Amino acid sequence: MIPTEDASARKREIEDKLKQEQETLSFIRESLEKSDQLTKGMVSILSSFESRLMQLENSIIPVHKQTENLQRLQENVDKTLSCLDHVISYYHVAKDTDKIIREGPAGRLDEYLACIAKIQKAVEYFQDNNPDSPELNTVKARFEKGKELLEAEFRSLLTRYSKPVPPVLILDAIGGDEDMEVQEDVTLEHLPEAVLQDIICISAWLVEYGRNQDFMNVYFQVRSSQLDRSIKGLKEHFRKNSATSAIHSPAVQTKRKETPTKKPPKRPVYIPGTIRKAQNLLKQYSQHGLDGKKGSNLTPLEGFDHDLRGVKLLSDDKHGAAAGKDDVLDIEIDSYIHCISAFVKLAQSEYALLTEIIPEHHQKKTFDSLIQEALDNLMLDGDGIVSAARRAIMRHDYSAVLTIFPILRHLKQTKPDFDATLQGTAASTKNKLPDLITSMETIGAKALEEFADSIKNDPDKEYNMPKDGTVHELTSNAILFLQQLLDFQETAGAMLASQESSLSASNYSSEFSRRLLSTYIYKVLGNLQLNLSNKAKVYEDPALRAIFLHNNYNYILKSLEKSELIQLVAVTHKKVEGLYRELIEQEIQNYQRSWLKVTEHLTERNIPAFQPGTKLKDKERQIIKDKFKGFNDGLEELCRIQQGWAVPDKEQRDAIRQAEKRLVSEAYRAFLQRCANISFTKNPEKYHRYSTEQVEEMLDRLFDTSA
Repeated sequence: MIPTEDASARKREIEDKLKQEQETLSFIRESLEKSDQLTKGMVSILSSFESRLMQLENSIIPVHKQTENLQRLQENVDKTLSCLDHVISYYHVAKDTDKIIREGPAGRLDEYLACIAKIQKAVEYFQDNNPDSPELNTVKARFEKGKELLEAEFRSLLTRYSKPVPPVLILDAIGGDEDMEVQEDVTLEHLPEAVLQDIICISAWLVEYGRNQDFMNVYFQVRSSQLDRSIKGLKEHFRKNSATSAIHSPAVQTKRKETPTKKPPKRPVYIPGTIRKAQNLLKQYSQHGLDGKKGSNLTPLEGFDHDLRGVKLLSDDKHGAAAGKDDVLDIEIDSYIHCISAFVKLAQSEYALLTEIIPEHHQKKTFDSLIQEALDNLMLDGDGIVSAARRAIMRHDYSAVLTIFPILRHLKQTKPDFDATLQGTAASTKNKLPDLITSMETIGAKALEEFADSIKNDPDKEYNMPKDGTVHELTSNAILFLQQLLDFQETAGAMLASQESSLSASNYSSEFSRRLLSTYIYKVLGNLQLNLSNKAKVYEDPALRAIFLHNNYNYILKSLEKSELIQLVAVTHKKVEGLYRELIEQEIQNYQRSWLKVTEHLTERNIPAFQPGTKLKDKERQIIKDKFKGFNDGLEELCRIQQGWAVPDKEQRDAIRQAEKRLVSEAYRAFLQRCANISFTKNPEKYHRYSTEQVEEMLDRLFDTSA
């Protein structure tokens, strides 16, 4: 049972809590009522605000729309005014640009092109918007005037600044100074850089807007003229200066020393004067020898006497005149060779310049036109060389082919660069050099063949034969001609090969050409030998005939040995050296037979048998007297005759003398010994005129006109 005090306390506690809860409930109710009131007040305020916003919106939206319309109208007005200003400016273009257009583009190309651009836009505007307006005709005329002045400026700049390339620079560019170990790769500058940029700019405008190709014609005409003048200037340089050296400016030489660069590929060199002597000699032979007149020259070989009697030397006056003509010829040859190289170098440089100025699809055609004049002139000069050679060959002047050799060799060496430079040009342009080469090869081969025939058919004229049996002018000239071929073996072989109907120019090898040349030289030598044999028949004296043939065969052999001719002939005929040695020995033996009529008097035939001290009969004494007399007379006669003969080769001359001394003196000594104890006359000194030593001295004077 719970005590009463605890229950009362518990009850009071419960009553207190209930009272607190009731108070809390009352507070909540009061709060809810206040919240409802506030809510109602807020709703009322919001409703009022919404009402006011709606009123404001209804007032603002019309104003906004009106303002927006006003702004749009303002923008339209501004645009209209701007368009009007733009359109009005087109009507003033002609007036605004008049002064600049009239004064031209010189010195202010950028400003001028800007004016042209304005005029062009005005033309386009009027064409699109008012094609019937008079303003269109005005701006069109102004545009055409501006274009004409641009074309005139293009021509003016090209003409004013395009100058021929100086010869010294051309020679530098093609490597003309062969003495320089280190050479500079010279770049040819045809136009100043600033001028070039202006020309490029004008060209680009004319291509894009001018719609006119006339400026390309102007370009190739001006540059073509300068190219041709550059080459002609180089020609004139060679005419005015020595052909053996190229004169270079000090500035270029100094630059070379200060800035050494790599050496360019070596250019084939023609050394002036290498064929001068041969041409001079061959001309004398061709012009006089075939006509039956004397007139030749011969360069003595080592071992030969300096004065080859019977082969007439040119007089000083004639030699000087001939040398003068040959100097001119050398310069012309050297000039033409350099002009060919110069053309290739200048054409390459012109093409490089052209690619910067002319549109790509017009470059090849313009370049083809540009080079025509210079190329045609070069080919014309080449044709002139061929024609001159043809006329000379008709006159039997075969030295003309020597002029063709260095030129032809250089043309063929230059052909790859020539073809590369002309790539893309017309076929007629590319074929000009091959046609010239073919013409030169044809005329050269004709000259070679006719020369061989002339050697074979040279007439046997008694008054044209050397009286002393020395080397004939035909021999000296034939050998001299063949020796010149050594410097042009490949060229000469190609000439001969080009005439082989079974081969095309691209099919024959250098070895085949060399064999053809070897065969040709052997043919000339064979013709020469045959002709010499026929000529020798002119001599009535068999001994002089033998000396003549000996001298000529010996000269041929020595000439072959002193040069590379022997190796060249040996390509197809290895025994040629032995053949000539046999011929020489055979003629020596033929010559020695002339002394048999002397030595036959010294034989024991008809000499009577006798004992020492035995008195001879008159008939027997007469036999011995006749032998002495026959020997003496024969010795004196042959020594007198043969002393005037010539054996130019000292070695051969000494050998022949020694052989005759041995033959005659031994026979004479033996004869004297047999007759020493025979009393066949009261005046022995009348018959015994010469001692053995005197006989040898007389034989030592054989072939010696100075004795």
